[in-house]
Amino acid sequence: MNALKTTVLMALLTVILIFLGNAVYGRIGMILALIIAGIMNFVGYWYSDKIVLSMYRAREVGPTESPMLHRTVQRLAAKAGLPMPKVYIIPNPTPNAFATGRDPSHAAIAATQGIIDTLNEDELEGVLGHELVHVKNRDILIGSVAATIAGAITLIANWIRWAAIFGGFGGRGRDRNGGAIGLLAMSILAPIAALMIQLAISRSREYSADRGGAEVSGKPLALASALEKLDMWSKRRPMQVNQSTAHMFIVNPLKGGGLASLFRTHPSTEDRVARLREMGLGMGRL
Repeated sequence: MNALKTTVLMALLTVILIFLGNAVYGRIGMILALIIAGIMNFVGYWYSDKIVLSMYRAREVGPTESPMLHRTVQRLAAKAGLPMPKVYIIPNPTPNAFATGRDPSHAAIAATQGIIDTLNEDELEGVLGHELVHVKNRDILIGSVAATIAGAITLIANWIRWAAIFGGFGGRGRDRNGGAIGLLAMSILAPIAALMIQLAISRSREYSADRGGAEVSGKPLALASALEKLDMWSKRRPMQVNQSTAHMFIVNPLKGGGLASLFRTHPSTEDRVARLREMGLGMGRL
């Protein structure tokens, strides 16, 4: 179901791009925007792991430095049929974790010192299983493609606004869309819609990773317990993170209510926990 939802949302992003590009600049403008956004995200896709690990001062560790963490990742990777990823520790007291890397052969799992100190071994196993499923499902690639399309939409929208500043959109835009005001409104609404769809894709992938992580670890209730603890700590001791990387963490380190909840990168922890507990009952776990 989550895979179907992701496919539908990706299709919606593509439709917005085609509609906006053709309405304003025709096929050439649409292709140009897609190429530019693609180059930007291609670089990010190949080097984002190094960038984000460096951003959080993550340090690679071996089996002698963190035996329990390394052993657990190794066991779960074998169960999931994945190559052993590199293992990193982030020197931060707030419990959280993320996976990065362009494919399963170039993956890394990063855990904060806080998560190692806070969770018991079963809970940590559930979290690491979740992150390994992100790697297995190539969610980083899916996120990169979604970001490419959303980026192209934003570029076209920016072109429209610059055109408005410097005197017009050309006859093509006026004839097709009822004038400059309509195009200007579209340039504001289209990027917002693209962002919301992109975030919905991210939330959908979290559900899939929760389910897959529970299956790999065999401990859905331990993962549910871990999510509750991580959510509590993120409110009590929020991490200082870059907004653009918040979606990578298993629990969103940035909190916001009201209108901000429309733009959240993760499903609500309560909903995730309820699904995992239901899954645990189905598996006969008490």
